[in-house]
Order: sequence, then structure tokens, then C-alpha cells
Amino acid sequence: MTLLGAASPIAEVALNSPDTPAVRQYWSAKRAHPDCLVLFRMGDFFEIFGDDAQLAAPILGVALTSRPFGRAGRIPMCGVPHHSLAGYARKLLDAGVKVAVCDQTEVAQPGKLVARRVVRVLTAGTLIEDSFLAPEATARCVALLASGDQVGLAALDVSSGSCQLGVIAGGMTSPRVGYLLTALDAAELILAVDSPPPIGLPQTTAIAHRAASTFDSERGYSLAKSAGADLDEPTPAGSQELALAALAAVVDYCQEAELAISPAFLRISWRIPGATMNLDPSTRRNLELTESIGSGPSLFRLINGTLTPLGARRLRAWLQEPLTLLPTIVARQSAVAELAQSGALREAVRAALRSCRDLERLAGRCVHGVATPRDLGGLAETLERFPEMIAALAPAGADALRSLVAELAAAPGEELSSLIRRALVDDPPAQARAGGFIREGFDAELDEIRQASSGAREYLSKLEETERERTGIKSLKVGYNRVFGYYIEIRNTAREAIPPNYLRRQTLVGAERFVTPELREHENIVLTASQRALLREGYCLNSLLQVAAGQVGGLGRAASALADLDALQGLAHSGQELGWVMPQIDDGLGLKLIGSRHPLVESALGAGRFVPNDAEMDGETERIWLLTGPNMAGKSTFLRQVALICLLGQVGSMVPCTSARWGVVDRIFTRVGAQDDIAAGRSTFMVEMEEMAMILAQSSLRSLLVLDEIGRGTSTYDGMSIAQAILEYLHDQPEASRRVLFATHFHELTQLSQTLPALRNFRVEVVETELDGEMRITFLHRIVAGGADRSYGINVAQLAGLPRWVLLRAAQVLAGRESAQPLAPIGGGEMQLALPLTPAHPVMVELEQLQLDGMTPLEALQKIAQWQRQAGEAT
Repeated sequence: MTLLGAASPIAEVALNSPDTPAVRQYWSAKRAHPDCLVLFRMGDFFEIFGDDAQLAAPILGVALTSRPFGRAGRIPMCGVPHHSLAGYARKLLDAGVKVAVCDQTEVAQPGKLVARRVVRVLTAGTLIEDSFLAPEATARCVALLASGDQVGLAALDVSSGSCQLGVIAGGMTSPRVGYLLTALDAAELILAVDSPPPIGLPQTTAIAHRAASTFDSERGYSLAKSAGADLDEPTPAGSQELALAALAAVVDYCQEAELAISPAFLRISWRIPGATMNLDPSTRRNLELTESIGSGPSLFRLINGTLTPLGARRLRAWLQEPLTLLPTIVARQSAVAELAQSGALREAVRAALRSCRDLERLAGRCVHGVATPRDLGGLAETLERFPEMIAALAPAGADALRSLVAELAAAPGEELSSLIRRALVDDPPAQARAGGFIREGFDAELDEIRQASSGAREYLSKLEETERERTGIKSLKVGYNRVFGYYIEIRNTAREAIPPNYLRRQTLVGAERFVTPELREHENIVLTASQRALLREGYCLNSLLQVAAGQVGGLGRAASALADLDALQGLAHSGQELGWVMPQIDDGLGLKLIGSRHPLVESALGAGRFVPNDAEMDGETERIWLLTGPNMAGKSTFLRQVALICLLGQVGSMVPCTSARWGVVDRIFTRVGAQDDIAAGRSTFMVEMEEMAMILAQSSLRSLLVLDEIGRGTSTYDGMSIAQAILEYLHDQPEASRRVLFATHFHELTQLSQTLPALRNFRVEVVETELDGEMRITFLHRIVAGGADRSYGINVAQLAGLPRWVLLRAAQVLAGRESAQPLAPIGGGEMQLALPLTPAHPVMVELEQLQLDGMTPLEALQKIAQWQRQAGEAT
């Protein structure tokens, strides 16, 4: 079975069968879209034929059947209800299948072949319908073109027209490409036919190849110029052409999907090299930016105080790419701080935003011609909120807020919203096919159709009474059925009184049904008026969409301003609600966090239960913290919270500290937790070493390194040697990071503070207490100066519930290794344990030896009763 491609032999026979015109339409669409699975509308179903049906049936979970089609014989087929298209198409897209929707383009009429054509090609990166798109996430279509060590990029969000152009240094093999595709939420990647996929491509990203000729820099230049893009060279010399060629390719691809991608719709912006952080997948995962590792919320969920979907998408994008240029950081902080400090300003903005819809995608659907009456109503409602927002922001002093006021004031608000309000009823339906959404008095032709229909309906409603009076036949009835339409029914007992203008339509047992010329005329008016009215309403809707699409440039800029405003107030709102503070960020190399807390852990524990800690280094005389202490004491939490605070601050957010100040961080690297890639043959230790190699190669003076348990995946001496060498490298290399947090169980490494002057020892404080002859440890979760002298591994194993025999033997082995003496077996006499353990209670010993599978319920109850008596005697 061929998956997707040229028509199969079955198809070729069907194409030549003169008695299968509908199937010939199907295969014509299939030939035009050989790389797509074609959904073919027939009545209330989308049908799938031939090899496509065999591919689709198991994916969709529907029955595979077959039907005879002339000389083609029986052709495999399956189908799905047309009203459930979105759900089934989503299954196909998730399976990596492109979908061509061949729909009916006219109303079906008896005896006539319905016209059909492909109205949409659905691919992962070309979705505009709400039913396919998550409100808070973006699905971009991205084209890449490599030349030497440069990669041109064009990332287009077809639902909004936002398009980012840029050039990535290092070529297609650079990990930066994969990092950026992740940050951009790339749903689909467009590559030249001879181009390999980039390293680190997200697994969920679909790939489409196109001829090299579609990567046309001249056409890209024309598109960018027509869209009003800034074409001043923001990229390395000569590399701008790569991005413009990628622009041409991505626009061509989206136009092939039957989308209206015009220059007016595009909002092109250039990515400034070095303006944002490149976060690797490990760091994104470890910091739980958008996806939670456990059961709690992700960082995005925690700080998302936005009120609109476009604001949530903007905040998510900011979180994926924190700022690294100090002026832009300060500008965003100023806006968030002003909204946070002025409760009245913030609440006024929030009140206006609550009534706003997703202006970005509403405008896009108008351009693509798929907006519904309710979409237009939401567009008008959103535009009507602009004066309220502008008035609320009038006293704002932050430059970022004042620039947003200017964008909102320039939007085509009052005129467009007024037109929509005049055209639509107050509560328009969700779908145009429902009809009844154009207000009376807006369109004269529509009013005439409605009036004629109303008059005809009134005539029909009174016809029975009128004809009874005129004919004197008291049993006369006026009725309707779907086969014969309207009729006058007279019983045979009144046959003599039938008027001569009555025309016989149907004979029944004991009665006759008739029509009159007047009845036929009014029937025709009624039966066709609904269709005529619906067509006219569709014409009015398309006219409104064209008006809105003609102003898409202003709508797009206003939508972008609205997204920024909502994201800014969302950060201010969440920061105030969580009791955070605005950090000070400068151009130094230091780091000073007072009373820092992990935002996600604190949220899970509840207010006041998280133990805060300080972190301070000047980046010169003190730049490496070596953190020791037992498992579960909070080392990893502390490392992550420092990284999260720096990331949040450079997003523009307030942070969970009493006070905070640091120099701009250009990259955050985390090496936390055990990861493997068994499918690729990479062990935990190999993954760890590869990530560490990447960190050492890519980090710079301004990077923040958060490293946890380096060397854990190999022998103790190998791991300790590697960890020490890495610490010495980070200390001695002049261009190495000046802010490093290094947690380890190798407490022997604390001696490095004697030879590495910029390294400081810290530990997680632990209190040891003796209870009933047993030494117990209590984690205080406080970071204090000094190194730990042991790892407390056996203590943690005891807390975890390991059997007593294992704990005793582990203590003996540890004592022997530390004293370098031969180890005696456990049975060889009394042991002196480094960790005193309470002798096991006799009941506990007996409980461990019980064979539960061989006991009856009664025997179990008797045993419990015996233990209860023993406990009473002991007290």
C-alpha cells in the first residue's frame, strides 16, 4: 500500500470510468495534491477512497469498507461526518499526514453533479481554525535556508500574520538552530529538497521539502518591502538574502495551503542577534518553563496573570526567550513596575481586557475569509474597549506603556466596529450556515427577500381559513410534506364542491390533495426564500470580512500592542499576588539574592513554609559556589531557584526574593538530574558528559551555570576526577563563566577551596539528634558557609525504609572503606557503626518473617491481637 503519492492502479481505472463522475472529481483532487490525504465531501460525510482509505481507517478508528465503481471494481473507502471534520483531521495531522479538504462549493441539486474543489490543505504549520489551535500556544511554519556557516530563517504564524526573519550563525549543524525552533514553537519546518534537518529539531515538528527554486531572495525582498518591513541590514554582511529567500519559501508553502498570505497581512520583524537567551532543551526541562515535570504547575502557569489568549501567547514567548540587552530589560521592567505599584491603573486595564477577544486571530480569520458572524461580533467588542484602555493608560509614565497607547489610538476602531454593529444582530450565531445574523435594515435586497417570505408564510397560514369560507367545505385542510410540498386536502364526501381551479396532486384512500397556481407561487417563495436569504447573508458577511481584511495592517499592530499590554499587566498582577519584588539588573558580573525562594516549590508548599536562602558572589574574587550536603536536603532546589529568579527577572517579571540584584545573564545552563537516551544508545553518563561538553563550549563570561552531581554515572574516582577537573577549568579559564553553582556528593572536593581562591564552600545545614538510641537527621534547608564532611547517604536510605540488614552492611562497608581496613562479614562479631541504629523490635522482626500469602484472614486477625497484647504488657 502506498502511503501518499501518485494515484494507484485502482485510481487510474476509476479515472477512466464514464459512470463515476464523483469519483473522477476525487481523483482529480488527488492528482493535484499527491502528497496529501484527500477528504472528499459527499452529502453529510467526507469520504476517503483507495489507498488513502487504507491508510486513514486505522488512524481515524473507522471501518474500512468498499463499493463498486464501474470498471474500477470495488474500491476501498471510509468516511467521517462533515461536522466532525476537526477532530478527525487532528488525528491525521498528529500522525504526520497532510490533509486536503475537497468540499462542495455549491448547493446540491437533484440530478446534477455538485461542484467541488480543494478549499484547504491542512498541515501542522498552516492551521488557522480555532478547533486546531490551542489558545495559549503558537504553531509556526518555519523555513530554513543554509549557506556555509549561516542559516536564514523565516518563522510565520499564519493565524496572525506575525513573521520573524533572522540569521543564525554556525550553520545547520549548530545546536542554536534547534534551540530557536523550540523557542519559536515551530510546528512545521520547510527545507530545500537537498537539505538535512537541523540538529536538535523538536520531535513534534513536521518537515516538508520544497524545490530550491522556491527559496527566491528577490521575491522575498519584494514581499518584505511591500509589507513595510525594515530592510536596513540587521544581520551579518550578505546574509540577509538567506532570510528573505526563506520568507519567499514559507509564504509560497502557506499559499499552497489555500491561505491568503498577502503583504498587507504580514507583520515582519527582524530578530536581533544576541537580544535574547538561547535556552537548551535540558534547561527548559529542568526549569519547567512551559511543561511541568511533576504534578504541579509549570512556571508559565504560575505567573500567567493574563486575561486574553493573545496576551498568554505573548507571555509564553517572552518566557521562552528572556531578554539579554539591558535597555530592553529595563524598559519592560519599568512598565511592569508601574502597573504593579498602581493598583488603580492595573485594575482599570484588567477591566478593559476582560471583554477583549483574540484580536490577533480574529483579524487573521477575516483575511483568510473564514471568520464567523460571532467572530466579527467579538472583533467589534474588542475594538470598542480601546477608548477605555487609552483613557486608563493616559497617566502612565513608562515609555513602553505610552507607546502602546499610540498603537491602540491608531487602530481602525470606531469606524469598523460601528459598521459591524450596524450589520450584525446583537447575538450573532457561531456559524454562518445558521442564518439570521444580518440585522434588519442593513441590506435592502435581504430585507425584500425576508418581506416576501413573510408575506408568503402569512398567506399560507391563512389559506385554510380562506378556502373553507370560499368553498364552503368545512373539512378542507392545508398541509405540507417533503415530497409533494404544500397541498389542499379534501375528503371524498365533499368531492362535488371542489372548485374548478384546484389541480389534483395526490389521491388518497377517502381523500384527494390539490394545489392552486397561487399556492404554488407562494410555496416557491417560501421554499426558496430561506436559501436566497442565506446566500444574501453570506454575501453581506463576505463584504464585512473584506472591509476588515482591508484594515488588517492596523488591526495587526493593535493586536500586538494588546498582547504586550496584557502580558505586562499579567506579570504585574501575578507578581503582586505572589508577593514578589522587582530585581535590579545592571551590566556587572555579580549576583546578590536575599531571601530567595523557588517559585514552584513555594507554590506547592503554601505561603510561609518555604525556607528562603541568600546567594551572593561578586563574579571576580568569588564566582564558584561548591555546595555539599545530603540528598533531599534542598541542593537541587536551591540551584534551580537561582536560575529561575535570573530568568524571571530578565523576562521582566518580579521575583521571589526579599531583594535581588545581578548583572545581565546571557545564557542559563543547567545540568540537573539523570537522563538517558536508550533508543540512541546513550547511557545516563554519556548524556551527562555530552551536556557538560556543550555547556563548556557555549558558556561565556556572563553565563549562569547550574551544575548538579557531575560525575555520578561512573565509578567514584572517575566521577570525582572529572568533577574536580571541571571545577578547575571553570576557575582558571579567563573567559569561563563568573557565576557557577556546583552541587556535589563528593564532599572530598571541598578541599579545592585551598587551591582555587575564587571557589567558596557552602553546605545544606543538617541537624543530627539521638532518639531512642538512634541517630536521626533533620534537614533545615538552609544554605550556610562551609563544606559537608560526609554525604549522609545511609541516613537517607534509612529514611527511605531500606531493610535493616542492608543498612547495617552498608555502614560496615563504609567504615571499612574510610579506614582502608579489610571488611569483615556481618556475622563476624559486633560492628561499630558510623550511624547508630536502633535494634529491631521483636514484633518488627516477626512481621518481616510472616508468610502473608499462606495466612487466612482469621489467622491474620489473631496475630494482630497477639501483638496488641504484647504492646499492652510492654507499657
